[in-house]
Amino acid sequence: MRVVERYRKTIAGRVYTIEASRVRENRWRAQIARVPGMPTALMPFYGKTADEAASQLCEWLARANRASSV
Repeated sequence: MRVVERYRKTIAGRVYTIEASRVRENRWRAQIARVPGMPTALMPFYGKTADEAASQLCEWLARANRASSV
């Protein structure tokens, strides 16, 4: 059985649904949830917990949005 944690985060005015999946014990992979019909090419982020992996992805999205608005 696949274990998945879902988070909804608003970053730079956009709402993201993030899924963190357990890869193995103490290893989680976070990525933006796939929407049917919409491709996603964003690399996954890894952490020891679902929260850690999702936080790393959120931090990267925030930095990317700041950089694109400059």
